[in-house]
Amino acid sequence: MVVAASLAELCGPTEGVVELPIWLFWHPDRRFDLGEPGMLRWMYQTVLREAARAEDLGYLNGELLAAVWPELCLPPGVRQAWADQHPALQATPVPVT
Repeated sequence: MVVAASLAELCGPTEGVVELPIWLFWHPDRRFDLGEPGMLRWMYQTVLREAARAEDLGYLNGELLAAVWPELCLPPGVRQAWADQHPALQATPVPVT
């Protein structure tokens, strides 16, 4: 798992269709339409779980991550690692599932 040093360094796309590489998402159709909230959350969850190197985080945008953070379904270890590194995410209430 990789955690960005700062949310400001996450300058990924904020709109359009993004195609993840196969090492992040093993599926024939790896395209995500960021204009669809469910697709955006799914892509962010995937990247946060599967990123193995800093370059993999290039698909994320810090502002969008903060906005969707409460709605992401993440493994507890991933959520904790990112929240520990980024106090702004800790301050965001996470819904109980």
